[in-house]
Amino acid sequence: MNSALLRLAAALFIWGLGEGTFFFFQPLYLEELGADPFQIGKILGGVGIAMTIVHIPAGYLADKIGRRPLLRLSWTIGLLSSIMMASASTLPFFVIALIFYSLTTFVISPLNSYVTAARGKWTVERAITLISATFSLGMVSGPMIGGWLGDHFGLRSLYIAAVVVFTISTILVYSLPSQPLHHSAKEFSPKSLLQNKRYLSFLILIFFVVFALYLPQPLTQNFLQGERGLSLSQIGILGSLSGIGNVVLNLLLGQLGARVGFLIAQLATALFAFLIWRGSGMGIYSLAYFLLGGYRAARSLAAAHVNSLIDDAQMGLAYGITETASAFPMILAPPLAGYLYTSDPASPYPFSLLLIFSGVILTLFFFPRSANE
Repeated sequence: MNSALLRLAAALFIWGLGEGTFFFFQPLYLEELGADPFQIGKILGGVGIAMTIVHIPAGYLADKIGRRPLLRLSWTIGLLSSIMMASASTLPFFVIALIFYSLTTFVISPLNSYVTAARGKWTVERAITLISATFSLGMVSGPMIGGWLGDHFGLRSLYIAAVVVFTISTILVYSLPSQPLHHSAKEFSPKSLLQNKRYLSFLILIFFVVFALYLPQPLTQNFLQGERGLSLSQIGILGSLSGIGNVVLNLLLGQLGARVGFLIAQLATALFAFLIWRGSGMGIYSLAYFLLGGYRAARSLAAAHVNSLIDDAQMGLAYGITETASAFPMILAPPLAGYLYTSDPASPYPFSLLLIFSGVILTLFFFPRSANE
């Protein structure tokens, strides 16, 4: 791993530590601020809208002006938004801050482009899943810290701690070297990318699979606290195990072909939904949250496979459109999860399982071959 990737990995690890401190407790904090389950679903759907609209412009700009400026911008917005969340005392102000924070997901496209260009002799799958794993490794300790802080000082303290950690990560990102633009970037237009049938078919598959994998997640922490009686510390431990699962499954599945890894990642997430639905006890829930790492691995592998379907000069825009396809389900899935939860707290899980297994079948038949195949 070269020095640029090493610094980027360190920045992502530290950011993962900070985000992990509050991420798994976010639905609980929204509830504490006065939101009911259906409102939480709508708020998370609004977050999904913010996460969806930013990827294509960011990918386009990454191809045109470079990746490093966008990395710096994302980290800066994330830091400022975390300060807003930490200072919020009412639900509306916190939601505004949360939506600003969610806008930082535009970094994924330039980040994947930066990693792909700096990977050296590594495969794209290995480089992207490894970088994703470093972020997830930071998420391992964060939820345990957040659970302890929440039990002793309240959930608001989680965001204060995140501000400190994010500051260190931001300093590291500002030290990254720049990368030259691709020599033929100006020759390609969005129209040529949208004429790529292999790529477009993959976008449809990604949308359906990510929707199915995300649907059981938004209110699981509320389900475990309200229906299964888990404490904040216990939920924090589960969040940490999810981080470990992200690391392990990203590293393992990144060594396999994209198609095989994508299939296994879906099956792992299906087991998560089944074990939360039908299981009981911390042992079963721990296994479930470890297997939830399949969700992040699936998204990483999908992004990595895109590089084999397009020209390098279109890399940023292609990654941006891909992340839009991955983020759009986050608009639709949380309100549906909230609606299902309101009628029956357990109902999101069997419904999700039906969709996930449909996605597995679609993957078997429609996962696109790479351009050189």
